Amino acid sequence: MNILDLFDTDKFQVYVTDAIKWLNENVFVLSTVNQVLIILAACVVAKFLDGRIRRWASDAIEGTRYQTQLQNIGIHTGPLTFTFIWLVLQWFSVFMTETAKLPNGLIEAVVSLLTAWMVICLATGFIRNAFWARTVAVMAWTIAALNIVDLLQPTIEFLDALAFSFGKIRLSVLGVIKGIIAVCVLLWTALALSKFLENRVKTLPGVTPSAQVLIGKTLRITLIVVAVMLAISSLGIDLTALAVFTGGIGVGIGFGLQKIFANLISGFILLMDKSMKPGDLITLTTETGSNKVFGEINKLSARYVSVITRDGIETLIPNEELISTRVENWSFSHNNVRIRIPFGVSYDSDIHKARELALQAAVDIDRVFKEPAPVCNLLQFGNSSVDFELRVWIGDPINGVGNIKHQINMRLWDLFKENNIEIPFPQRVIRHMYDDRDVNRDEDSA
Repeated sequence: MNILDLFDTDKFQVYVTDAIKWLNENVFVLSTVNQVLIILAACVVAKFLDGRIRRWASDAIEGTRYQTQLQNIGIHTGPLTFTFIWLVLQWFSVFMTETAKLPNGLIEAVVSLLTAWMVICLATGFIRNAFWARTVAVMAWTIAALNIVDLLQPTIEFLDALAFSFGKIRLSVLGVIKGIIAVCVLLWTALALSKFLENRVKTLPGVTPSAQVLIGKTLRITLIVVAVMLAISSLGIDLTALAVFTGGIGVGIGFGLQKIFANLISGFILLMDKSMKPGDLITLTTETGSNKVFGEINKLSARYVSVITRDGIETLIPNEELISTRVENWSFSHNNVRIRIPFGVSYDSDIHKARELALQAAVDIDRVFKEPAPVCNLLQFGNSSVDFELRVWIGDPINGVGNIKHQINMRLWDLFKENNIEIPFPQRVIRHMYDDRDVNRDEDSA
């Protein structure tokens, strides 16, 4: 059969006639109607008992020693309570019909279907993702149902007959369904395997964080590509036939996606040269130079680097920009950072005392290193003040730089106040020159 036969009026009429004949001989008969009524009655009774049995079980386990464990079991098995009650009632129906020597083939089929559904639901309960668990359960039950009613092989033959031909390539509905299933299974396997391997790589001693990311991304991409190629092969498509086609479109895609490929290559360069890794504190100057991004690297991706700024904003910086612009890595080889804090005192103050107090203010802060010791240098004699610069070392810039400056400045202010060290205001001298002739002219006028 070809799929186009369905649009042929004469052939379609033959299919309809055969279907009506089969329904009249197998469905619209008294024995079948009786079995359907029994099945529906069992379903209604099971629905009626479902809620009541659940409430009774909930009340029974409340306050018991194993209440939490039993409630967890109930959460996973609760949705199957209705199916289980229905299955028990159907088994009772089979026993009663056999005792009365009545036809019960349809009831036995329903029993098999309900049993298969319960087994499949229990098996797919180990799949954490609810969508995939439901999808696998429905697909498995559909196959089991067709097999139970002896329609699996005819259905396979029918779906395989619905096909199109493109030259040497034959594409059937059955092939498409197999391909979709293969893609889903292979991709899920590839992603699960890559996640497992990434976790194993993270436990290897001597592997840097950058190398861990590089190995993990390479494994993930490789496994996904292999999974897609295997899925295409499962459809019966010759991969060599796609070589010319993919080569032609590859050139066009290359021009349109050159920025993306540039970021991908730049990402591999960043990972291989180990210039950046998650946890590093960086300062990036934008291409215009009008703005700077300062923050901690959160994640290295194939296309971008995620940087969390001090404002809590996650900035995604393209890898190409990190390669082509200047980047200050505060923790590339070590975490030690020197901070400069300028200040000035009045000319009337004791500058030796001011310098000692500045060093004391630095030492009083816990985050400041005692070795190398803080240094305070006199820089210049300014217009209004004697200008100093306090230089201190810290080893945790990831905890902030601005806050350490704040703490030192606040301590310096308190010490200067206690020791009468003055921080001067800018001073300006204004002179007004008088002309003697203007003075005489003013006296004559008076």
